[in-house]
Amino acid sequence: MILWGAPFQTVHLITLAIAAALIVGVYFLLKYLPERVRYYTILVLSFSGIVAIIYNLAAWGSPLEYLPFHMCSILALMLPVAVLTRNKYVGNLLLVWCLGSILALIFTDAQAGYEIPSAAFFIYYIPHVFEFAVTVYLFVFGYIKKDYKCIPVTVGLTVAIYTVVHLINLALNHYCAVNNIVDWAGEVLTFNYMFSMEPTTSIFFLFWNIIPHPYWYMYCAVVVLVVYLVVLYLPQIIRAIKDRRNKK
Repeated sequence: MILWGAPFQTVHLITLAIAAALIVGVYFLLKYLPERVRYYTILVLSFSGIVAIIYNLAAWGSPLEYLPFHMCSILALMLPVAVLTRNKYVGNLLLVWCLGSILALIFTDAQAGYEIPSAAFFIYYIPHVFEFAVTVYLFVFGYIKKDYKCIPVTVGLTVAIYTVVHLINLALNHYCAVNNIVDWAGEVLTFNYMFSMEPTTSIFFLFWNIIPHPYWYMYCAVVVLVVYLVVLYLPQIIRAIKDRRNKK
């Protein structure tokens, strides 16, 4: 067995290349399937994250530490809903949240010790790959359309969910401290879902250096989010502005 290793080391870069090849390869496979078969294949793939959630809740003997409150876990829960309903608001929200899956594959500081092959590696790696891929397939194959009018909903829901998760972190941390609930090493359990309490990966430390306070530091990411959304929908925004001018 070999270790996954720190971000951008040789083994890690190879796994990123394999992930990219897998996403592209599945795309071409889906492209030439009958539409009905393609849709149900995407639907099956959309459940990969939920399988990982169930596995983690059952496998490690500490379900509180594996509750589905990280961004990628919440994305995993929403992905089948997006496939089944083709709701534009959910779909356009996932256009942002799927980037969390890519970041989770790139900045693997906490997962550097995972052995390859191992259940821990595959239950982390495969769902994150397909959480991104399925979101892309939904738009590439026309099941959901991009809509710049979803920007306020996307930003609002992201901030609202992040805030609720932060409150959950505070409640769980207080509960475990008061009741002395410990992990396998005898340390009191602490929770940092959606990293609202503190950064644990290198990219989030950049935000912490700007605003070194729990919860608030991630609002730097919200600024990045808004910029990303403007760039993502820029052709639609420009077209809408031109249409309004032409109507006057």
